[in-house]
Amino acid sequence: MRIFSWNVNGLRAVVKKGFLDWLESEAPDVVCLQEIKAQTQDLDENILNPKGYHAFWNPAERKGYSGVAIFTKKKPVAVHLGMGIERFDCEGRILRVEFKDFDLFSVYFPNGTSGAERLQYKMEFYDAFLDHCEELRTQGRELVITGDVNTAHKPIDLKNPKANQKNSGFLPEERAWVDKFIEHGYVDSFRVFNEEPDQYTWWSYRFNVRAKNVGWRIDYFFVTEGLMKKVKDSFITPEVMGSDHCPIGLDIRAK
Repeated sequence: MRIFSWNVNGLRAVVKKGFLDWLESEAPDVVCLQEIKAQTQDLDENILNPKGYHAFWNPAERKGYSGVAIFTKKKPVAVHLGMGIERFDCEGRILRVEFKDFDLFSVYFPNGTSGAERLQYKMEFYDAFLDHCEELRTQGRELVITGDVNTAHKPIDLKNPKANQKNSGFLPEERAWVDKFIEHGYVDSFRVFNEEPDQYTWWSYRFNVRAKNVGWRIDYFFVTEGLMKKVKDSFITPEVMGSDHCPIGLDIRAK
């Protein structure tokens, strides 16, 4: 099974930039999308029901904001929206589908750059999400968690770590939560296969920094430890344009 994840920063915009051609060319088994910024009633039929896929949506209540989706060739056992906490779920940040071997999350974690109140919201979302995942694991579920985490974990994960130590996305408390998440048994799968620097998934639209590869790695595939033996590869595709993020991929043996 090949799974892609992509923060498209506006689904309607990325469709105009060739998203459907990319989807047809790559033909992955599953695609997880974040920051779709659209209600389902605003989408054309060719993206609302992409050919060859079952499509599931969790848009934000607020129009033009946030929202996640999952396209999957194989029909899942069940589909779940949110995590049962209204002040988080209203922003359309979590979608989970159940397959036979594991549950797959598409998650758009909050951004904490707009001030202290929003940073607190982000940290509380982080903690609630970890609790949610741990509850699922007590039920015997293995998990694949993908999406835009909005935090670079280590200095290797962004071009200018020293200059960003006081900026949300690389704050000590944000990075400490990623440490905690990993300590609970969620593997940053990309770093199992690639320990090289200069591997990024997001670049600012300003100053032509993408051409210079001045970026951040803030999009992840986390996999529970018990499932990692089935993961064959975890990778980034920076050559794919259309958003300020690029798609990331995971190859996993699964039914």
